[in-house]
Amino acid sequence: MVYKERMFHEVPAEEGAANGVAALEARIAEALAADRALDATGITVIARGTEILLGGQAGSTEEIETALEIAKRVDGVTTVVNEIALAKTGAH
Repeated sequence: MVYKERMFHEVPAEEGAANGVAALEARIAEALAADRALDATGITVIARGTEILLGGQAGSTEEIETALEIAKRVDGVTTVVNEIALAKTGAH
């Protein structure tokens, strides 16, 4: 059996877990949730390295823009791809 050190994106697992994509996703989700002008319950956050994909739905174009700006301001984010859709209201 060959021993291989546990790695997370070429970083030791313990260090990668603390500074990795899950931590970045959590920081963005917390920042979105903290904004009182934004209902972020329908917004998803996926990190691919330092690139962030925002998805899901928001209630207005203003909320979509707010979410985009919040995500851009989080430390560690280099790029934000915005795929948040405008929620349909009054659908029958």
